[in-house]
Amino acid sequence: MKLSLRTVGAFVTSLLFISTSTHAAVSGWLNWRGPEQLGVSRETGLPDKIDPAQALWTADFPGSSTAAVADGRVYIMGYRGDGADMQEGLACFDAETGKLLWEHLFNDYLSDIIYQRYASSSPTIDPETGNIFIQGTQGNLAAFNRDGKLLWLVPMMEKYGRLTFPNGRTASPVIEKDLVITRGITANWGAHGPGGDRVYAFDKNTGDHVWVSWSGLRPMDSCYSRPFYTNLKGKRVFITATGDGSILCGNARTGDPLWVVPIAKAGINASVVVHNNDKVVAIYGTPYEPGQMVALKIPDVQPTNNQPVTVERSQVELWSAALSTSASSPILVDDTVYVVTEKGSLVAVDVNTGNIGWQLQLGIEQRNSSPTFADGKLYVPILEDPKTGGTAGAEGAEAAEAKHIAGTKSGFYIIKPHKDKGEILSQVALDGIAMGTPTLYNGKIYMQTKSKLYCFGKKGNNPGLPKPIAEQWPKAGPATQLQIIPSEVYLLAGGSQPVRVRALDANGFVADEKVDLAKVKFESYIPPTARVRAALKAKFQDGKIVADSEQVGSAGAFQATMGNMKGLMRGRIVPSLPLKEDFEGFELSETTTNTVEQPTKFSYPPLPWIGARVKFEVRDVDGTKALTKTIDNRFFQRATVFIGPPNLNNYTIQADVMSDGDRRRMSEVGLICQRYLIALKGNDKKLEVSSNYERLRVPSGTDPSNFRWSPKTWYTMKARVDTAADGSGVVRAKAWKRGEPEPEQWTIEVPHQTAHKEGAPGLYGFSPQDMRVYIDNVLVTKNN
Repeated sequence: MKLSLRTVGAFVTSLLFISTSTHAAVSGWLNWRGPEQLGVSRETGLPDKIDPAQALWTADFPGSSTAAVADGRVYIMGYRGDGADMQEGLACFDAETGKLLWEHLFNDYLSDIIYQRYASSSPTIDPETGNIFIQGTQGNLAAFNRDGKLLWLVPMMEKYGRLTFPNGRTASPVIEKDLVITRGITANWGAHGPGGDRVYAFDKNTGDHVWVSWSGLRPMDSCYSRPFYTNLKGKRVFITATGDGSILCGNARTGDPLWVVPIAKAGINASVVVHNNDKVVAIYGTPYEPGQMVALKIPDVQPTNNQPVTVERSQVELWSAALSTSASSPILVDDTVYVVTEKGSLVAVDVNTGNIGWQLQLGIEQRNSSPTFADGKLYVPILEDPKTGGTAGAEGAEAAEAKHIAGTKSGFYIIKPHKDKGEILSQVALDGIAMGTPTLYNGKIYMQTKSKLYCFGKKGNNPGLPKPIAEQWPKAGPATQLQIIPSEVYLLAGGSQPVRVRALDANGFVADEKVDLAKVKFESYIPPTARVRAALKAKFQDGKIVADSEQVGSAGAFQATMGNMKGLMRGRIVPSLPLKEDFEGFELSETTTNTVEQPTKFSYPPLPWIGARVKFEVRDVDGTKALTKTIDNRFFQRATVFIGPPNLNNYTIQADVMSDGDRRRMSEVGLICQRYLIALKGNDKKLEVSSNYERLRVPSGTDPSNFRWSPKTWYTMKARVDTAADGSGVVRAKAWKRGEPEPEQWTIEVPHQTAHKEGAPGLYGFSPQDMRVYIDNVLVTKNN
């Protein structure tokens, strides 16, 4: 089969409004989905067969990532080490020899990742600058230059409340002109406090926040579906599957959500494909619930009030097929969709009718891996090799991961698709579980498993490598709106940050890159729907937003006005150390309306705190006001709250805590200190230090003299982290009954060889048994 340019042409033609082409600084396989966003390449002369014993090179860098290739270099996510000292990050290899040129590794922290489910995201290369962008499993969004210099880093967990999940699925960033766009399930602050699967855009050069978009629906599962970018009715848009089980379309220049089509009960991890710019094909399912492949006509609707139009599936469904996958994404070649189903079958589907052309059983199970296509061939990894992979097959992938079974093999197929069948040209076994996707570039195949990174193919340059398609953009129309960058700001009291304003046309394209700030009027703005009517205590001067020097927290929004054009930004301010909160100044003016309790007076938690909204409320507790864990929504039974800056270190955090319950049932409550969780474990009655339960988890001892706690009793907790010049550190914590003398000795001291060097102070509550936890008298001080 020869790849027609019809599908690619329809996509590219949609970009050809009135424009001039731009020269790309680098070209290659720049992101997970390849040069056409469809998992395909126009390259010819790629291998028909491979032999693992005759690989061009291999590298000891395991993971579940997909390589990005440009300028003779391979960039890929992976991990090194084990246990408490395991680190994940980005490595750069010489594309011809496999020589390691550089790597940058990060600790995991405060996550619930299990097994070796790291490095499931893939790097993205900016064609303009050659810079590389990643998002780590813990949420670190980072930019590097080609030589490995860290340009900027945004800790998404501590700044925006990004959540982690045991499966470790992490979104891969995408470059869109001047933006780097990623996604994640977050529980931020204010209107974005409730959990949502949100798409975020940042300035690719500075890391400044530009916009955020979401459907407004509650997420059901993690999601790493890659958005597809195209043009619709003059707008540059993204179309993506979401963790709330829907297909969302939004403006890729402003983040404004346009429409949403709910199609599934669980989150959708597989990426969508767009055909002829008029239909979207998605596939969903879980290992435990069958799903479907469905084609939707792109809705013709107009949103109002910045809210997406909800379109019923029945209004736009073109066809559906009884095919299911939980994470493996489909690819689109001409009018055929190829996908590997949950049960390991490669299927060819007519994109116009949904008719299944043929199926080819390759294995018994598939997970994250997706096929790729080039040179008339499909390159298909499979979770385990049917010939030699009985180890994984007999016990299942979960058991193979849990036990880190030595000798587990994955399958790798090269298949020539015909109209009525798939012809297997090559079938080999690779070391390690395959969850990554093949990269096809310059006559070579790059494939990562949980054992190593492989490179197969031809040495040198491939004459079959096509010239890249120069993406073209429309000229902007008259300016109609303002865009403030950053659109969300975080400051310490007395601090400042540069601000720029640009003018956009009605479709979101930049009409004026740098508006004269002297012509812009900034005013405090309270949205009419705001539950907490609060103002950000700051002002604008000399091209900056400057926080008031008064050492108090605040949060709110500003509106920029120039003539008839307007724009919004929001922000948070927290005081410098010491941080102190006893909640007595909160007015309990709200009343609960849930079904698990009688109407109860409460106040929303401090607005500048990340992750507190919905999960905690300020209530009256035994005559005093305290932060109280909510229990009406089980989706939020675990709550991590950040109350200070992510780059803080060398501090001590202290608070009074209590759990409901009895001798047999208690919840968990604790403190976060420099990316370590120090928790009083309910049923264990112990104090525990952790950062990831499988990697660093140390409980206090079982000796009767060690601390044990009881329900319905207030205790004081205290923690600090001390680091050394060699990168090691010690986490120290203690707890005692409130009102009693503080013990001189620490209850627990936990060494960590690769210690976290910084991290936001925070609070923690976990109520899996509907037993509330309470927190009061929070204090964060600088160490002497």
